[in-house]
Amino acid sequence: MTIYTRGKYSAVQSALGYFYQCRYALYEALRRLPEGERFCVGIETLDDVVFETDGSAVDVLQTKHHVKAEATLTDASPDLWKTLRIWIEGQADGTIPRDAQFFMVTTAVCPDGTAAAYLRPEGRDEMKSLERLVATVSTSASDTNAPAYRAFSSLDYSGRLRLAKAVLVLDGSPSIGQLDDRLRQAVFFAVERRFLDSYLQRLEGWWYGRALRHLTDSSAAPILGEELESEMNRIRDQLSDESLPVDDDIMRATVDASGYMDRPFVEQLNLIGVNQNRVLHAIRNYYRAFEQRSRWMREHLLYVGELDRYEERLVEEWDLLFQQMCDELGNNAAENEMTREAQILYKWVETGAHAPIRRNVAEPAIARGTYQMLADNLQVGWHVEFRERLQTLLAIEEVS
Repeated sequence: MTIYTRGKYSAVQSALGYFYQCRYALYEALRRLPEGERFCVGIETLDDVVFETDGSAVDVLQTKHHVKAEATLTDASPDLWKTLRIWIEGQADGTIPRDAQFFMVTTAVCPDGTAAAYLRPEGRDEMKSLERLVATVSTSASDTNAPAYRAFSSLDYSGRLRLAKAVLVLDGSPSIGQLDDRLRQAVFFAVERRFLDSYLQRLEGWWYGRALRHLTDSSAAPILGEELESEMNRIRDQLSDESLPVDDDIMRATVDASGYMDRPFVEQLNLIGVNQNRVLHAIRNYYRAFEQRSRWMREHLLYVGELDRYEERLVEEWDLLFQQMCDELGNNAAENEMTREAQILYKWVETGAHAPIRRNVAEPAIARGTYQMLADNLQVGWHVEFRERLQTLLAIEEVS
């Protein structure tokens, strides 16, 4: 296996910063849900993350993720001054409300006695923080911070004091990896412990997809707290003894049919003259059932022997209809009669009501796709002579 090293232009840290921003937004939303207030979440709008409550109170979060655990936030730190500049200019041009509450969420640590340290939730002292900020503007020669120094200097005393009172610094915040534990704690009571990883995986998947729509579609509304709560309930209901999760990424995936055209289940359909559009439906259902079942097994969501018992039920249902077809055809049926009856039997697979793997798993692709998997192993078939004909055909293909 080739090991690649990251070049000097690697964007890993920036990418982690964006993921951290999105993940922290989810964590903060989960933390706020039990408080009962209705809220919406904006990402990359007024700032990194914005929480608006009932259209009035606005909390503005700036997230700073550092790969190095020993990162610190000093009085002249570019992270600090870039953030202050964004907030000062946002309020100056009216894009950020005057009564907004500002949160600086950083994995870095503020040394005691620094301007940022005085703006922590504990031991707050806005006056001492302002003294440190003013001193830094007077003594620092940083070209990087110069625009922020000018923005800060443009504020009068009351403006600076109002800013300091609105800022809350949350230093030493969990890194993107450490958020795993925080997120697990936030959803711990949503499902049984054995379902926790599967629950969180699906919730994060939904959140990233919803955040992406919010970021890429200028007309997309902010993410509502009610949306998050509804999705949490939906996923929870799927993780029970009576249900199983059916994942959108599998059900909506684009399937390359070319890799399936020589499979036995497709040959079975060709044998009875099913048109190519219906063959494509069969391939999609095969893919969906195969991938979903595989994911259930990887996540240990199935009981021992559950799939075997489910397949036995489907085979038994099929066999009853298959035997009826055999009796109706008799021993001397013409080819066109056998094909017509096979088409009727296969139509039942496509549109019939089949036994679900569990009571509340209503997705029809699971049963339909499982029938294709069974047909692939010649455990079921549609033509009355499917085994003989498919075995002969496959033997010819192997020789050729």
